[in-house]
Amino acid sequence: MTAPHLVPCSGQREVDDARALLAASDLTLSGLGEAGVHLWLARDDGGAVVATTGYEASEDGHDVLVRSVAVTPGLRGRGLGLGLASWALERAVEAGAARAWLFSRRSGPFWERAGFTPGDRDEMARRLASTHQVRQFVATGQLGREVAWTRRLSGA
Repeated sequence: MTAPHLVPCSGQREVDDARALLAASDLTLSGLGEAGVHLWLARDDGGAVVATTGYEASEDGHDVLVRSVAVTPGLRGRGLGLGLASWALERAVEAGAARAWLFSRRSGPFWERAGFTPGDRDEMARRLASTHQVRQFVATGQLGREVAWTRRLSGA
């Protein structure tokens, strides 16, 4: 299944609208509206957010941190999440990224299907030190509890 029609979160209203799905999916909410965070969402016919995807780029743009890939429970299991992740990674490649990273303690098999392999958390933190999520995880001590995943991006 391909990704639904995604629109950029271009303002605080869209970011706020995405938060409920992200909270229900137990994903990080902090920093979603920051300038370096690229976030997209899809709505159903009634206007409810049914999917989100996004990333944050490193200062040099060579690395990205995948964030906010979420699908409403009623649409899960159809390959939509993989489509969302691929779509965001294509946008990252278009912006010049060569490697993607993410944090996931629970969804390793999903991310392996998307081409990710276990990564070095400390290397990830160095490469993505300027991103909001890494800064937050370092500041709160959460970084040491996270599991890093990585993959080289095509076209890079």
